[in-house]
Amino acid sequence: MTPTLHSTPDNPIPGHHTVGFFEGAGGKKIRYAIFKCAAPIAKGTVVLLQGRNESIEKYAETIGELTARGLWVATFDWRGQAGSERLLKNPRRGHVRRFSDYERDLTIFLDEIVLPDTRLPFLMLAHSMGALIALSQAPLLASRIDRLAILAPFVALGGQKLGHGMIGLLAAAFSLCGLGFLPLMRDRAPLPFSQNLLTSDAVRFARNKALIETRPELALGPPTARWLHETFKAIRRVSSREHLTQIRVPTIMLAPTRDMLVPHLAVETLARNFRACHMIPIDGARHELLHEADHYRAQAVAAIEAFIPGSTADTVITDNEEPTDQSAEYSTL
Repeated sequence: MTPTLHSTPDNPIPGHHTVGFFEGAGGKKIRYAIFKCAAPIAKGTVVLLQGRNESIEKYAETIGELTARGLWVATFDWRGQAGSERLLKNPRRGHVRRFSDYERDLTIFLDEIVLPDTRLPFLMLAHSMGALIALSQAPLLASRIDRLAILAPFVALGGQKLGHGMIGLLAAAFSLCGLGFLPLMRDRAPLPFSQNLLTSDAVRFARNKALIETRPELALGPPTARWLHETFKAIRRVSSREHLTQIRVPTIMLAPTRDMLVPHLAVETLARNFRACHMIPIDGARHELLHEADHYRAQAVAAIEAFIPGSTADTVITDNEEPTDQSAEYSTL
């Protein structure tokens, strides 16, 4: 297996990069990439953590913007998805044996790739499932990263035929009975743009769809019961006041108010108990903020850029938090 990044005509991979594998927890092959800026002196490095069923390639646009700003970007595919080693014989099943495996992979990436090979200061930018993993590790990150920006963190599952609690019970029962490798829903074709829950931007939706059609090996189907069981346990732990009060890294949390995958109310509740964090709602946006329509995406990008260490902006604080609808499905958490 050779580490490669895949371009498509409407999704070119930024230049000045290296790509490879590192050995994750249990010896799993994890695909990573480092993107350098053209400037001789970098302003720092963004550690980019993607969500479930995403890939390095999907973030080419954002990576290009960050490197154009004078930053390096270090990122990797989570175990079991995209260009990293899959965990089951059926490669489309989104699986993890233990949530701590994700955390160990992140620690190895920071220790063996980011710290020795990139440039200070470090900002961690994490979306959805990646944000959950970052939140889980955050009490231990104060000496490793300067700031944390999380986007639409996966801290609850809404909008399903069954409620979050019932899904959790079923996932736990399947796992305890040795059936954790089975999904709780059927593998199905991706939804058309008119029914998609991720973005209101037709162009970016089509670009991401074309990437998967060109490189279907990057895609996942539904998560397994074990994946759900492990992530739900992590959500309960991360959402506790005891855990949140241990986080010392300055944090912003960008919350799309029309997120149909993660209920906005759950994100608001998390923010109220998270003293090191300030929540910035992006009114009207859907789950994938960095793949949203320009008028939503621009707000998220501006907040991130103002928050980056060394920015000339003094603050990105806003207090117009508003409750909104909650309906969801978990295709790219």
